[in-house]
Amino acid sequence: MNAATLDLLLDVVRRLEKSIVARECPAIVAIEGERKLVLSDYDYLRDSATAAAFEEKVAGKAREIAATRWVLAVPQVWIFQPPSTIALRAVSNHPLREGEQEAITWMSFDRDDGVDYGRVVYTRRPSGEPVFEEPEIFDVGIRPREAMPGFLLLQRCLGDE
Repeated sequence: MNAATLDLLLDVVRRLEKSIVARECPAIVAIEGERKLVLSDYDYLRDSATAAAFEEKVAGKAREIAATRWVLAVPQVWIFQPPSTIALRAVSNHPLREGEQEAITWMSFDRDDGVDYGRVVYTRRPSGEPVFEEPEIFDVGIRPREAMPGFLLLQRCLGDE
């Protein structure tokens, strides 16, 4: 990941961390091109149609500003299933179950540097206050499924090439 994309990732993560502290769970995307745009959607995690509509909207904005890079981040619950499967679900007010971990799931795209995926794990103090770790960039081969945040946006951006 190049320095410009890393800066954009840190900006998006900081924004989402502030929202999570405020007990809000939007999807946040920052797009850089001729100018920088930051968009959010509070209904993103409601269902796949809502998520797809937001990513389509973002793809349109990316075309408008001739985007060179973007970062999309979404708070989710990761569910670790043996032997090596990970499922994702929307965050909720319910307590986590065994094998679950709250995290910010993110995807970045840079026209020159490619695609990166990762997460920012967070835990909660007894008061409910979240404590965030540093962003983790996956360095193993990951094949995202269509349901992964940013998948549709990535397909639309790659289709523009």
